[in-house]
Amino acid sequence: MKLFHTFTAILALSLACNQTSKSNLSPNNSTTKTMEKGSIYTFKVKDLSGNEFDFASLKGKKILIVNTASECGLTPQYEQLQAIYEKYKDKNFVIVGFPANNFGAQEPGTNAEIGAFCKKNYGVTFPMMEKISVKGSDMHEVYQFLTQKSKNGLEDSEVEWNFQKYLIDENGHLFDVISPRVLPNDKSITNWIEGK
Repeated sequence: MKLFHTFTAILALSLACNQTSKSNLSPNNSTTKTMEKGSIYTFKVKDLSGNEFDFASLKGKKILIVNTASECGLTPQYEQLQAIYEKYKDKNFVIVGFPANNFGAQEPGTNAEIGAFCKKNYGVTFPMMEKISVKGSDMHEVYQFLTQKSKNGLEDSEVEWNFQKYLIDENGHLFDVISPRVLPNDKSITNWIEGK
């Protein structure tokens, strides 16, 4: 019986010590570290005319970044992109297009030709950047940020095809990656713009 009481006392003392050590752990002592989210605001790029475009100028806005192409089956998405830009541009929302020739050589034109095509065929007025690479060894630094968790703090992704969409929140952080096949006016995008 004495042995039982001794064992019970040791067990109680052990549990009490264990509880104390757990409660003394602060979040700073935790071994799991949350990855810091990078910001799109650190990047400066060139637009189709060769002028500098500073993402920091978009602070406080929701941003949809999309890689575009002029000769793709998805090219008609320019129409919906322009429509949602028109609808929400005065509500802290902007679209930034990056022409890219990475998929099926479907964006062969020069920056001037791309600009003329977008204006003539779809009336595009949202900011369009100069042609870049969105995958491979020459991937542009903006797309390195968008596709690498170590840089964006959210997730790794791969640009599947033309018209993949990246949603950036008002603080410049990557919020979501949307498949090329999802239309720009899909509820998953418009609800996010509207904060629903």
